[in-house]
Amino acid sequence: MYVEGVIFDVQRYAIHDGPGIRTNIYLKGCPLRCWWCQNPEGIEQKLQLMYFEFKCLHCHLCASLCPKKAIEIDENDVHIIKREICDGCGICSNQCPSSALKLVGRRISVDHLLEEIKRDTLLYDASGGGVTFTGGEPFFQPEFLKEVLMACKELDIHTAVETSGFVSREILSSLMKDIDLFLHDIKLIEDEEHRIYTGVSNRLILSNIRFLVDSGRRKDIIIRLPVIPTITDTDHNVNGIAEFLASLKLEEIHLLPFHDVKEKYERLGMPYKMTVHSAPSQERMKEIKERFEEIGMKVVLYG
Repeated sequence: MYVEGVIFDVQRYAIHDGPGIRTNIYLKGCPLRCWWCQNPEGIEQKLQLMYFEFKCLHCHLCASLCPKKAIEIDENDVHIIKREICDGCGICSNQCPSSALKLVGRRISVDHLLEEIKRDTLLYDASGGGVTFTGGEPFFQPEFLKEVLMACKELDIHTAVETSGFVSREILSSLMKDIDLFLHDIKLIEDEEHRIYTGVSNRLILSNIRFLVDSGRRKDIIIRLPVIPTITDTDHNVNGIAEFLASLKLEEIHLLPFHDVKEKYERLGMPYKMTVHSAPSQERMKEIKERFEEIGMKVVLYG
């Protein structure tokens, strides 16, 4: 069966997303709309243009080449990209002399992706590494992910999936046997707040974590908490998550501090809802770390 997926990056020599040296595959498309998303280019599954205004030579070649007339130049020489009609053909970005336009995303077959993955097998063998599927939300492309996971397991390559957990039980059940490690997000413990800041309920997410634990996969789960000032870093949220994780006897959590990526959103022509633009203080990160250590968890801090 020929299955094609959409990815937006392949990161080699990664060391923070699972054991050993890894290849991170970034899949496009996500059902959540987190206000603070650090990879907004992974939210939509379609191919998108990023516009780097500071690189632009204002030669207007892009506007003249676009077959859809999706790029206009206004009276102030400002480039206007009509993203609703852009089909991601890449003609403008391929011909842009200063690389001011970049096409984000590419369609790729399972076989071609495997060829990229297999380039690093010696590193996996030497370091105990493997492949991590991230995004976006990897489970958003379930058929593609399943085929790649199965192929990796046939090659005895360690697999990890970084996920929001917002995935149907049917899909999760059908893919979990080929996943060695789950890097599982928890963002907000209160359902109402989760709906506000991510656009979806957290009930399925929390239920899926329980399901994985009940399926005997407790030691294959690492929880990841994005630490967002005034949103996810409140005492109420941290304590609620700690109580939930303690009830499941989960062993490891990674704390991921917020970084402002407003420019990414602007380059993609996407709205940015965040009103907080500063990272959490080192003191607050330390306090949260100590709270999870109190319940016996191994805590990893990221910068």
